[in-house]
Amino acid sequence: MNDRNPMPQPAAPVNPGQRTLRQEFVATFGAEPSIFRAPGRVNLIGEHTDYNDGFVMPAAIGFSAFVAAAPRFDGKLVIRSQNFPGEFSFDANNLPTRRLGQWFDYVLGVAVTFQRTGYPVSGASFLVRGEVPMGAGLSSSAAVEVATALALVNLNQCDVSLPDIAKLCQKSENEFVGARVGIMDQYVSCLGRAGHALFLDCRSLEFKPVPIPTNLRFVICNTMVKHELATGAYNQRREECEQGTRMFSKWDPKVKALRDVSIDLLERHAHELPETIRKRCLHVVQENQRVLEAVRCLQAGNLGGLSELLRASHNSLRDLYEVSCRELDIMAEAAEGLPGYCGGRMTGGGFGGCTVNLVRDDDAENFAAQISQRYRHATGIDPQIYICSAEDGAQALV
Repeated sequence: MNDRNPMPQPAAPVNPGQRTLRQEFVATFGAEPSIFRAPGRVNLIGEHTDYNDGFVMPAAIGFSAFVAAAPRFDGKLVIRSQNFPGEFSFDANNLPTRRLGQWFDYVLGVAVTFQRTGYPVSGASFLVRGEVPMGAGLSSSAAVEVATALALVNLNQCDVSLPDIAKLCQKSENEFVGARVGIMDQYVSCLGRAGHALFLDCRSLEFKPVPIPTNLRFVICNTMVKHELATGAYNQRREECEQGTRMFSKWDPKVKALRDVSIDLLERHAHELPETIRKRCLHVVQENQRVLEAVRCLQAGNLGGLSELLRASHNSLRDLYEVSCRELDIMAEAAEGLPGYCGGRMTGGGFGGCTVNLVRDDDAENFAAQISQRYRHATGIDPQIYICSAEDGAQALV
């Protein structure tokens, strides 16, 4: 399945946040803007598989970034935010070539990447509003990038498909911001569908929507911690996977990424791998299989089977990939046995952030209250709990 539509269809509803965004833009820049929305995401299963050419199954969620934009005629790219102070101005024909270490790098990087790819970037005013919780592992950065890209496509009348927008935004985060992220976040932000998860092959970029039972909600539980080693440890995990790939490619030249390593090949050479590399590879190989099985479980309505897969994924991330932490483990354990619970695990890069739980709709509010109480009792930390559903991907708004 693919989508060559260069621009999402406008959405009718206007929420209060969009209204204040438009009002502030007009008051600040003296022009009527177009507004673009791109959602954050929660990943149901398939963690740390995307940059190994593997399989993932995220869903877009009802927290979004909004970019209001209008053309300027002085050749400047001017960026403001409702979340952060300051106004930042750049010459659209002489943009910085590297990140400046500020929040606006996610906006600026997309503009730079558009130019490097050969698309025009003319003067424009941008006002950004982020509603995706930051530092929670729900991909606030990809949401800003995709909304910015939609604005640039509109302002400069570029013919760019949604899948290509996702690739440009990933390239921006890789090369300008310097985060070695995979394609998952930007792809689901562009192509998510309400009521569905998105099964994505991160090598071929083929995807298909997978229906989520209508009586289930996502209850996303923010531990409110983010340990400092997250960024460095993420890049270290990538390097360990690449080391494993190089070793397996000597035993089987067809191996180009851990996606290509079978359970049989892994078992035959497990004793030849350094212990840490073995554990990283074992997680990725088994996690890819769990994603494929999770798709089948959702299609068959087998929530018991799906719950076991989510539990196994969390345990693997804790024990093999070693990206969980005390708070995430406590939050995952606190969900067990609560009414309406149909499975959950940590989600995102790890070392803090959130767990995602599938909970029956009628029990979602009670589940949220009880898991919050359990977590607070165990840690002394007040969590944030978000109840939401799978939503549509990026849109131009009226």
